Amino acid sequence: MPDRRPLHHQRMKLFTRRTRHNHFPRFPYFDKLKRYYKWFLWLALSLYFFLSSSTTTPLLFSNPLPLKQTTLPQKTTTRALTESLQFSTSSFSPVKIYIYELSSRFNKDWLDNPRCSTHLFAAEVAIHEALLTYHGRVIDPNEADFFFVPVYVSCNFSTTNGFPSLGHAKPLIKEAINLISSKFPFWNRSRGRDHVLVASHDFGACFHPMEEVAIADGIPEFLKETILLQTFGVKEKHVCQEAEHVVIPPYVVPEVSKEQPDPGAARRDIFAFFRGKMEVHPKNISGRFYSKKVRTKILKQYGNNPKFYLKRKRFDGYRSEIARSVFCLCPLGWAPWSPRLVESVELGCIPVIIADGIRLPFQSTMKWDEISLTVAEHEVDKLESVLDLVAKTNLTVIQQNLWDPVKRRALLFNNRMVEGDATWHVIQELAGKIDRSWKRQVTGTWR
Repeated sequence: MPDRRPLHHQRMKLFTRRTRHNHFPRFPYFDKLKRYYKWFLWLALSLYFFLSSSTTTPLLFSNPLPLKQTTLPQKTTTRALTESLQFSTSSFSPVKIYIYELSSRFNKDWLDNPRCSTHLFAAEVAIHEALLTYHGRVIDPNEADFFFVPVYVSCNFSTTNGFPSLGHAKPLIKEAINLISSKFPFWNRSRGRDHVLVASHDFGACFHPMEEVAIADGIPEFLKETILLQTFGVKEKHVCQEAEHVVIPPYVVPEVSKEQPDPGAARRDIFAFFRGKMEVHPKNISGRFYSKKVRTKILKQYGNNPKFYLKRKRFDGYRSEIARSVFCLCPLGWAPWSPRLVESVELGCIPVIIADGIRLPFQSTMKWDEISLTVAEHEVDKLESVLDLVAKTNLTVIQQNLWDPVKRRALLFNNRMVEGDATWHVIQELAGKIDRSWKRQVTGTWR
C-alpha cells in the first residue's frame, strides 16, 4: 500500500535507513597521529625559519657585524649601553657610514694629551668615538652612504698660550686624503662629495682663529666638495662656510649635566652672569678689536651693577656659578659661537646670545627661540631692560622649555651614541644630504 505521508517525511525515513559505510581502513596509530600532527608541523616550521635566518638575518634584528678592535678607549656605562642598543633598532634603514682606518698618527697618537678629548674643539674625537659603535657603521666600504675621515687637528696645543695651533691642520688632512684616494676608489669617484670631516674650530675649515686671515685663506680646495661638521655658522654668505656643512655644538663633557642639581631644583641667586675674557682696551697687540668691543661695552656699562655678576679671571668652578644664574651672557669672542651656549643650556641658565647673524646647531629640530634670548650687538646698552622685561613676563615658560631633558641631550656628544644626542642629530642631518651619496645615486634608492 502506498505511503500517504508527506514527501519530506518519506525522505527522512529513507535517510534514517541509510547505512553508514567506512571506506577507509583503520590503522592502529592513525588516531594518535591525528592528535599530534599540529605539534609536528610547528616543530618543522620553527626549524626551517631558524636555519634560514642564520644565513640572512635582517639588519633590524641583528647585532652589528663584528668589527676590528677600536683604537679609542671606551668609557661606556650600563645606562649608555642600554640606550645605545635601544637606538640601534629604532631606524629600519640607517645611514650607512664607513670609517677609514688611518694610521694612529692621524688621530690616536694625539690622545696622549688628555686635553685632546675634553677641550671645546674635541667634537672631532667624540664624533669618531661614537661612530665606531654606531649601528649603521659598515665594514664593507661598498655598502657605505658616507665615508668618515678621522683626523684630529685641534690637539697640537701651543706651548706659549695653551691654545690649539692650527698650522699643521691643512697638511695633515691633505696627507690623509692623498692616502685614502690612492688606496681606495671612493674619494676619486665622487670627488669627496660623500666624505665627512670635522672642522670644530673658530672659523671651520679656514683653520685660523682670526676672521680676516681665515677669510683670506679660505677653505682648502681639496675640502670644498666634502661635508664638514663645523661649529662655525652664520646666516649671511661667508667664505668659511662655502663647502657643504652641518653646524654642530662645541664640545662640552657629557658629565656636565650631572655636576649640579637638576635645573628645576637649583637655587638661582645670580640674575645675569658672565665669566671670561673682557678687555678694558679691546684693541689687543695684534691690532684687532676682540669681540668687536661687545664684551668691553658690557663690562663698562654693567661692571658695577649688582644685578650683573661679571668676572674676568679664570675659575675652575665656574659651572657652579652658571647653575646659580637666571641669565647667562653668551657674547661673541673672535668667532660668534661659544661653549657657554651649551653649558648654559645643560645647567638650566637661559642663554643670552649676543652675536649678530649666528647660526645655531641643529636649527631644523632645535627651537632655539623657545629656550634662549637674542640681543643685537649694538643694543647691549639695553641689555638690562630686556632681561627685566623677560623676568616679569615669560621667564617661567622659557625656563620650563629649557629644562626639558630632550633639548639638553641634543647638545652633548656621548662616548656611545644615545638617541637624541649630538651625534644622533649629526646622523639625521646627514640623512638629509643623502642625495650626495654616490651609492644611492647609482642604485636609485633614497630610503
